[in-house]
Amino acid sequence: MNKRLIFKLSAAVLSLCMLAGCTASSAETGTDTETETTQGNNAAVAQNNEMRDMTTMEIVREMELGINLGNTFESCGSWINNSSVKNYETGWGSPVITQEMIQGYKDCGFSSLRVPVAWSNMMGDNYTINADYLARVKEVVEWALDSDLYVIMNIHWDGGWFEDFGKDDKKDEAFVKYERVWTQLTEAFKDYDDKLIFESLNEEGVWDDVWNRYSNAGDKEKAYGLLNDINQKFVDIVRGSGGNNEKRHLLIAGYNTDIALTCDEAFKMPDDPQNRCALSVHYYTPSTFAILEKDESWGKARSEWGTEADFAELNKYMDMVKERFVDKGVPVIIGEYGCPTKNKEPESVRLFISSVSEAAYARGMCPMLWDITNLHYNRRSAEFVDPQLLEDIMNVKNSERE
Repeated sequence: MNKRLIFKLSAAVLSLCMLAGCTASSAETGTDTETETTQGNNAAVAQNNEMRDMTTMEIVREMELGINLGNTFESCGSWINNSSVKNYETGWGSPVITQEMIQGYKDCGFSSLRVPVAWSNMMGDNYTINADYLARVKEVVEWALDSDLYVIMNIHWDGGWFEDFGKDDKKDEAFVKYERVWTQLTEAFKDYDDKLIFESLNEEGVWDDVWNRYSNAGDKEKAYGLLNDINQKFVDIVRGSGGNNEKRHLLIAGYNTDIALTCDEAFKMPDDPQNRCALSVHYYTPSTFAILEKDESWGKARSEWGTEADFAELNKYMDMVKERFVDKGVPVIIGEYGCPTKNKEPESVRLFISSVSEAAYARGMCPMLWDITNLHYNRRSAEFVDPQLLEDIMNVKNSERE
């Protein structure tokens, strides 16, 4: 299991996930028994169908500060009853999402929302996405657009099938599935305006069996080539799908969304005739603070952050991605960053999150806080758990931007 995934699950859910092997069910396409809340909503689409004459760099700057709707539509596991969209939506501890919860993000001061989705959860023959699953995601996306939030929607982990790209006997079929998924999504969302952004994938663009990033063993060019090909396929699908997708702003996943790996010359941004692509990287450094809640075999958990060395490390990585991409005209979104609060000193949590926010924002990037149910945002009350943390984050908007 990816160690970054571990932080994103509560301890109880993680135990279940390990026991179940985190294998998503491939349910037959059927009628969800709980679609009454989603039917009829599609007529009230929350956008004006306009694709403005704005560069992607301008869009990313307008996105300001964002947050993730984590551990919700990307939840998966063989223990989840696959008869209902609600079962997946709530499978990792989230309550059923409401319009008030989504409006609450805007009321807190965020300008953008990332919606991770595991589309394989309810998928029929020929990789057909269940209509009720798609309708429910649409409903939440529309609530966010109605709240005047930018929305990023992706394929997120999705049961781990991205590993197949690195296997010679499964690679072709993986591309078939990838194209089928995005062909359906681009058709379903093609008339939405430019406040909806598609993201090619999440952190799964890494194949250690092809090239081991730790030992440097294997074929590095092949490993990076796989991700470069996937990202190019993504752009080609979207641009050829009609409607507003011809000019839609797109988010391209870096190699494992790791800053150092993505800044390697082997990673290439895809060719886009519209020149409307941004780069996605994530920031969970140092992992002993930003991921670990307790000591593990690979590291000793830290409860505090904020030394001179910590700030130097943060600035090193933010400068690295700025110089490699932003300074060369490629906008950057920090699609995820953050830390748990369990076994952490509260002041260090506030300092880390606000410092990463400011470091990214000041360099012209959009930072998007990783959040799960009641970690930082209380979904039931639509308020931040720690008001001081929210104030510290929102104060970043007053900082100067390069």
